Amino acid sequence: MTAPPTETSPQPSGGAAPTPGEIWFAVILTVAFALVPIAYGGVGGAARPVLAISTLIGIAQLIALIWRRSHPERTATVVAALAVAHFALGQFLQPSDVAVLVALYSVTAFRPGGSSRTWLLIAMGGAVMVGVGFALSDWAGMGQALAIATFLFVGCAALALTAWALGLVRRARYLQQESLAERAARLERERDQLEQIATQAERTRIAREMHDIVAHSLSVVIAQADGGRYAAKTSPEAAERALLTISETGRAALADMRRILGVLRTDGHDANDLVPQPGDTDVATLVTSMKDTLPVSLIEMGTPRALPPGTGATIYRIAQESLTNILKHGGPEVKATVLMQWAPQHVVLQVDDDGRGAAAVSDGAGHGVLGMRERAAMLGGTLSAGPRAGGGYRVRAEIPVPGGASGPRPEPPTTPAPPIDQRTP
Repeated sequence: MTAPPTETSPQPSGGAAPTPGEIWFAVILTVAFALVPIAYGGVGGAARPVLAISTLIGIAQLIALIWRRSHPERTATVVAALAVAHFALGQFLQPSDVAVLVALYSVTAFRPGGSSRTWLLIAMGGAVMVGVGFALSDWAGMGQALAIATFLFVGCAALALTAWALGLVRRARYLQQESLAERAARLERERDQLEQIATQAERTRIAREMHDIVAHSLSVVIAQADGGRYAAKTSPEAAERALLTISETGRAALADMRRILGVLRTDGHDANDLVPQPGDTDVATLVTSMKDTLPVSLIEMGTPRALPPGTGATIYRIAQESLTNILKHGGPEVKATVLMQWAPQHVVLQVDDDGRGAAAVSDGAGHGVLGMRERAAMLGGTLSAGPRAGGGYRVRAEIPVPGGASGPRPEPPTTPAPPIDQRTP
């Protein structure tokens, strides 16, 4: 919302040097209200020194208006002091006093802070002084002097109030424009920040997907290549199966990378070639594809049901990363079990192996476990990963299921599931 104008808002000019327009404005006022009266009325020589001094004071009043925007309070102080000076010389009112009205307008509109009412009271005091001065003068009868004094007081007071009101209007307009400009700048900054956050989130998502695809595929390829190399001499059929697995894994990884990198395209020509992200229903396919590389079994408990694409993709990627880590760190002849347990409010994915466990050595360069935790946390779930007490390693993720009914949370099994492929209703 736009803030209302206040009495303590910053000065528009900020103390900058006078502009050529401000200088010309002061010069024109000086010519109109000081030099022209001199040309028509004249300034007496030695016989009228007071009039000469008052005229010079009036010129100084008008020249001081050059700084009415850059230094409004100082300008108002100088103009008021000079007005009092020529009043003290007996010149109660002269044309140059228009500078008082301009200074009052300027200090109201352009002051750096404080209240403008003080300057209005000073101007009203000057109007009182003018009226009293004419009332006490002897140049006319008392009645006529009082009438003229009252007229001058009311006129000067009305002009001062008008100048003050115009200054308030000018200040309010400036504050509104400043507030709108600040709001537009703030909205632009927020938009840029949101764009940066969205870009960073998308980069993180793509990096995480690329890590899962590349790490899993290369682990399978390396394992199959090593196994095929050792089996080539004794079992050509096993070597052929290893090469076939390498080929299928490479094609699948290439398809996944094309799908992920497809989001970076802007032409949209290959949009129909993109396939959906893998989901929880693809976990069985993942387990089946890895059986030639890793003895792994799948156990499903409970009643499977449809999940949102993001939830299903998270479950698949956690299972994929867990099996990839088993290939990399589990050791020789390691076996694995994937458990999917469906509960009313959440689904549990647990991957166990009987490999090295706590004895496994990590190179410290991977981000697999961190990425799995981030995936689970984005959906409001939890993930724990670590060695088991009886040996091996366990990754357990609990992902909330949207719209699930209330029900007891399943307890994690106390012993590793048997390495067999079965489905329990």
